Amino acid sequence: MANASEIELKQFSVGPMDNNVYLLVCPETRESVLVDAANEPERILQEVDGTRVRCILQTHGHGDHTQALVAVKAALGAPVGVHQGDAGLLPVVPDFHLGDGDRIAFGNRQLTVIHTPGHTPGSVCFLIGGYLIAGDTLFPGGPGKTATKLGNFPLIIESIRTKLLTLSEDTQVLPGHGKGTTIGAEKPHLDEWIARGW
Repeated sequence: MANASEIELKQFSVGPMDNNVYLLVCPETRESVLVDAANEPERILQEVDGTRVRCILQTHGHGDHTQALVAVKAALGAPVGVHQGDAGLLPVVPDFHLGDGDRIAFGNRQLTVIHTPGHTPGSVCFLIGGYLIAGDTLFPGGPGKTATKLGNFPLIIESIRTKLLTLSEDTQVLPGHGKGTTIGAEKPHLDEWIARGW
């Protein structure tokens, strides 16, 4: 749990691929944002209970991040946002598109959208305070996979180099799967990732 004076952050894992779901809550108003309705809709609805979900934001459109989206959207009635580049991948028609630099308000808090194409054309990260919800763009040990039809390794490296590694080194990176890291821990390894390729 984050410092309640700043924001309440809940992270939990769902489904067979260890997908992380994030809930950001304004502590004063209990208004919240849900990030990645990945799997186990009943679990997600249980976790958001006690908050008012303002919207559901998707880091990208891959199926393992969207399997609960139809059921969760229907239950909550919350609008869904995704970058236009991945809108066609969702199992629902998005209610709004996310753009680089957009600010999404909930209660007395707001997060910033960072467009980080490479894993998919519409991949985005969300920055709030000292937290970066990174989707499948950045993990401990390097970028997310790009050896797919939608992936682009040079582009994900450019996204990470110019938009993420410029953040404060103590920024906590919260990825789409598994454990987190920090910008400072990953920054020295950029050249290794480029040499390794993906």
